Amino acid sequence: MDIAPILLGVVPFAMVSGITAVAAGIPEGIAMLMSLTMFAGASQLAANQLIGAGAASFVIIYTALVINARFVVYSASIAPYLQSLRPGAKWLYAYLLTDQGYALSILRFRQGDDVDPHRYYLGAGVTIWLTWQIFSAAGIYLGSGIPGHWGLDFAVPLCFLAVLVQAFEDGDSVIAGLAGGMTAVLAHPLPLNINLIMGVLVGIAAGLGTESLRRRREMQP
Repeated sequence: MDIAPILLGVVPFAMVSGITAVAAGIPEGIAMLMSLTMFAGASQLAANQLIGAGAASFVIIYTALVINARFVVYSASIAPYLQSLRPGAKWLYAYLLTDQGYALSILRFRQGDDVDPHRYYLGAGVTIWLTWQIFSAAGIYLGSGIPGHWGLDFAVPLCFLAVLVQAFEDGDSVIAGLAGGMTAVLAHPLPLNINLIMGVLVGIAAGLGTESLRRRREMQP
């Protein structure tokens, strides 16, 4: 199964999300409701930390929106393969959109394999959703009994690194990823998480620029 290796990273990530929610003082029921409604690991972790620090509501909401801004790019990228969806289905597919599900689906679609894009994306999305909710609940309700030496925190960056490596399919994507990543890191001192937005914009510009140059070279006699 294509999804199996990705789930190895989703499981500890979900548990960490649940554990940090309870550690931040969020009631268990509310923490579970956040997991069901937000379904966005990175923004959930950020929100948990900000809630624990007593941050203002608008700061928490703004931070979550900025972190999730990348899904706008994902949606635009995968939309051509899912054009025939009905309006109601689009809302469901948007809710199920994750870093892991997007990376897995877009790579498979671009390979031109004989798969139904709708069923493939939905299957990946539902599988990741179920796994996330089950192990997020485990982190919420059983987190205090999980040994600290398991080092689950380390699974979060590993999960994103696994997605990142799969996305590097050619030189253009490598340049885009490096440019966006370096920009986000260098601009980290800026306030309001602006570095994340800058990283996305620079990465897109770098990818489009290198692709344009490559095509021009290919067209030259």
